[in-house]
Amino acid sequence: MSHKQFIYCWQKWLLPILVPAAVRVVIMICLTAGVLGILGSTASMSHAQAVFPTSVVGNAQLVSATKRIQDQQTPLNSIALNATVYHSPDCNCCGGWIDHLKGQGFKITDIFTPDIETVKQRYNVPANLSSCHTAIVNGYVIEGHVPGDDIKRLLQEKPNVAGLSVPQMPVGTPGMEMGNRKDPYSVFSFDRKDSVAVFNQYRAES
Repeated sequence: MSHKQFIYCWQKWLLPILVPAAVRVVIMICLTAGVLGILGSTASMSHAQAVFPTSVVGNAQLVSATKRIQDQQTPLNSIALNATVYHSPDCNCCGGWIDHLKGQGFKITDIFTPDIETVKQRYNVPANLSSCHTAIVNGYVIEGHVPGDDIKRLLQEKPNVAGLSVPQMPVGTPGMEMGNRKDPYSVFSFDRKDSVAVFNQYRAES
């Protein structure tokens, strides 16, 4: 007798005879529970399948939003780093800042002027943000010893501001190096409506 024939005989003839009614009830309960478990598992799987695409969509939307932000920034390698620097011929730290910009890849047009205040007025540099030199970089006003990395970030993000400034001449800024000493200072952004905001901050080091 083959396995299939044996199973058939067991299900049709032997099971009702050999297995008591109570046992058959238990078997039926177990079979029913098993079927319900399978159905429940299928339902859970269906629910998971319903939720998962939503998660995928959410992740796709997040990736898309991040990409849009990145796309809004101009790639740095496509930006012409041109700076026109106005300063007094007697200013030594101005030359140090110019050397810093050259090391950052900027092409410098160096202009000496005995009347730097007139330049600041021409480009509407706020009096409380003034420093020793004024530069124009791709249309933005750069006042004082602003680090090259902050200027590059400005050119990438293109915020609606007139420019950046590091007021006065803090020790440790590019062109104002004094050994390992670095005073804390802030890089400010300013617009043409006298609105000022912190663009970046640097901690003190000794």
